[in-house]
Amino acid sequence: MTETPLELLLEAQLFAAGRSLSVKELAETLGYEADEVSAALDHLQGALKRRRGALHLAEVGGRWAMEVKPKVAAHLPRETKTDLPPRLLKAASLIAYHQPMPQSRLVEMLGQRAYDHVRELAQAGMIQRRRDGNTRRLSTTRRFSEVFGCPHTDRAKVRAWFREQVADSGILDDVLGTVVVEEEQVDGTVQAVLPVGEEE
Repeated sequence: MTETPLELLLEAQLFAAGRSLSVKELAETLGYEADEVSAALDHLQGALKRRRGALHLAEVGGRWAMEVKPKVAAHLPRETKTDLPPRLLKAASLIAYHQPMPQSRLVEMLGQRAYDHVRELAQAGMIQRRRDGNTRRLSTTRRFSEVFGCPHTDRAKVRAWFREQVADSGILDDVLGTVVVEEEQVDGTVQAVLPVGEEE
């Protein structure tokens, strides 16, 4: 009986897990060396691209996951998608766009409901809140990157990636409201400010 190829074992393990796994976790679970797993993951990623199926292998911050390709996911019924409730999408988008963002600034933009949105996003593992004086500084998490298909976890890279997606997709019109770009000095960097109305 021939041994099952490592690529097939990885594909099955990631599919069955239903979440992202690190190379170390995969190596320990399957009983292989980490460098063997890394090489097999790269090979599997290429094989899935050539296969032209519904799934692809995504790496986010050193963790790997089997995901439905965005082109295919767009055609799936809503209940099969792991997306945020629409009422939280605006807050999540603003945080990703402006991170690290003071919670007080989000409250200025969205009103008092921002507190509830921040709590729900944090409970869903989408953002992290760090105490910063009288407010909290908000930034995205690995889970945010996984849900939105961002290939980065570093907040500066996530912010740059998200801004690029926003510019390319016209999401500003649908999610963030009418855009009037102003400049604001934050932590020594210049950030665009997006005024947002109170409507949901």
